[in-house]
Amino acid sequence: MQKILGYLRRTIQEYDMIKDGDSIAVGVSGGKDSLVLLIGLKLLQRFIGIDYNIYAVSIDPMFFGQSSDFSDISILCEKYNIPYTVINTHIAEIVFDIRKETNPCSLCSRMRRGALNNAALELGCNKLALGHNQDDAVETFFMNLFNAGRIDCFSPVSFLSDINISVIRPLILTPEKEVSKAARKNSFPVLKSRCPEDGHTNRETMRQFIIDKEKEDRSFSDKITGALKRGNISGWGI
Repeated sequence: MQKILGYLRRTIQEYDMIKDGDSIAVGVSGGKDSLVLLIGLKLLQRFIGIDYNIYAVSIDPMFFGQSSDFSDISILCEKYNIPYTVINTHIAEIVFDIRKETNPCSLCSRMRRGALNNAALELGCNKLALGHNQDDAVETFFMNLFNAGRIDCFSPVSFLSDINISVIRPLILTPEKEVSKAARKNSFPVLKSRCPEDGHTNRETMRQFIIDKEKEDRSFSDKITGALKRGNISGWGI
């Protein structure tokens, strides 16, 4: 986890993401990114010199009307003394059965974020941490560019004034390969996605585009994130 902690520390300090007294709800989907973020933030408490608290929160969309098994994640949280909350929802039923969305990812994402925001408020948190990594940021940039004709990306730090919570993304400068390596080496209990759309989304197509570009130029993603910073796109400028 040493490399991950280095990336986290750099990103948190560059964007002033965390301050003394913060209570942070970490969105834990069960994927590698959210688990690495959660444990990384916990380990970072020991030496970063900032006094903050973290809480783990999982939103279960209840795919196919069944609860996901978060027991291994619960055990992991107990090991690191992290309070853990699982919230069952009807998101999958609404998206797939009631609304029958042709583009289910967009609505599902909004509803899960809403549930996370509400959970953070109920826990008394003033910040919500999401596990987007550098590759996610690059993919989002190109999806906005190619599909919507917009030069845009999600922000490192976003303040939601209506609920008085800041959304932070401490892994945005961390390459996905480093996240995968950390999750594998530490044997984190990564959950396989039960979403019926998994592996068939527009993001998967864009992910392959980035992989191909990285084969041609290993610094491709670094150049894109560097451009986001220099252009101060979506608050990326330091």
